[in-house]
Amino acid sequence: MSNYSRDQVMKVIHSVMDKATPQQSQALQNIYTELSTLAQTIDAMHADILATRSHDVSGKHIPTATDELDAVIGATETASASIMDSCEAIQSFVDAADENLKNNVVGETMKIFEACSFQDITGQRISKVVNTLRDIEGTVDKLLNLFGSDESAPLPEMEDMRSEDEKLLNGPQMDGQGVSQDDIDKFLAEFD
Repeated sequence: MSNYSRDQVMKVIHSVMDKATPQQSQALQNIYTELSTLAQTIDAMHADILATRSHDVSGKHIPTATDELDAVIGATETASASIMDSCEAIQSFVDAADENLKNNVVGETMKIFEACSFQDITGQRISKVVNTLRDIEGTVDKLLNLFGSDESAPLPEMEDMRSEDEKLLNGPQMDGQGVSQDDIDKFLAEFD
């Protein structure tokens, strides 16, 4: 199936409508009415797509969400590795301890190892969500290409519904974004 743009489809519809005027036979009147309804439906869908700010969805919201989820996966991997390294160190410290203490510490650290295995499972689940979001982004892009969009058209301002506190909460910065600890240290050093 070929993909035609909204403008191409509308040209065909209007071309046929121009040839099938309502003054002709009943069959042509029916065709004219159907084409007119189809043209109105396409225009309404186009307006609805523009109103949904779909460029924000595919160009901003989904990429941000996938980046955030990828960062969650990375952070949990790092945290799990750190916890496991600490457990290994604790086990090596107790090698010289009496057998009862050693068995208790090794038993508890094994529980920590088992609990940290959640990271692999959550990472797999989050990866599935990321892939689904990317599929949605692709579908939105296809719809935008099919129905067309006017990126230069002014969009209505979206009201920020978050509370004042929520507006301040942006979570940890992504790698390469925000202010680094080095920047903060340099700034504070200026006051010395």
